[in-house]
Amino acid sequence: MLAESLSPGWLPGGLRVYAIGDPHGCAERLAALHERIAEHAAAEPVERILLVHLGDYVDRGPDSAGVLDLLRAPPVRGAALVNLAGNHEQMMLAALDPQAEEEVIAFWLDNGGGPTLESYGADPRDLRSWRAVPQRDLDFLARLKPSFAIGGYFFAHAGVRPDVPLDRQDAMDLAWIREPFLSWRGPLEAVVVHGHTPSEGPEILPHRIGLDTGAVFGGPLTCAVLEEDRVGFIFG
Repeated sequence: MLAESLSPGWLPGGLRVYAIGDPHGCAERLAALHERIAEHAAAEPVERILLVHLGDYVDRGPDSAGVLDLLRAPPVRGAALVNLAGNHEQMMLAALDPQAEEEVIAFWLDNGGGPTLESYGADPRDLRSWRAVPQRDLDFLARLKPSFAIGGYFFAHAGVRPDVPLDRQDAMDLAWIREPFLSWRGPLEAVVVHGHTPSEGPEILPHRIGLDTGAVFGGPLTCAVLEEDRVGFIFG
């Protein structure tokens, strides 16, 4: 883990949060990161542990089905688990709706849906084969949370609309927004921990922490370790 530094946010004493950026079908990378999280938790015990996955589990990478399997149980025994919805989960659900229009399907395939289908043994060119995606996975995606707040942090896949109270954010903004969130330099009600927009390394600003480091494009898969007023990072 990288050396800890002061965080712009805070958590109550006795609680540690592990927050993971966008896996995008990289199941082996996520499994390896989960192992490192478990090793860290065993080496540095704490009263309560929460694991937050920030969304974009599917598309582009080779094993989206495997990633979804990894999200069903925390890698640390007794830890609480929060899985948030990303824009790629929204696209997948919309495209696999039996009433989906051609434009919706094409939009998902243009954004990496093909490898997701192939991870289930389906052919992106044969709509009939798409039934290979199990209903339990679609139900799992439909239950994902749009956001989560604890202590001085607000977790969302993409970010927030800065001029809207956090408890009134729109689910589409939480999963899709870039601007004006990324260029915002004013205060927010809480420090927003997010993925969605790739960067070379984790970003720490006074009002946000960005954790999408482009794992599917060859960058690391990043986990922020948040505890009291500190932040560190584990990479997979």
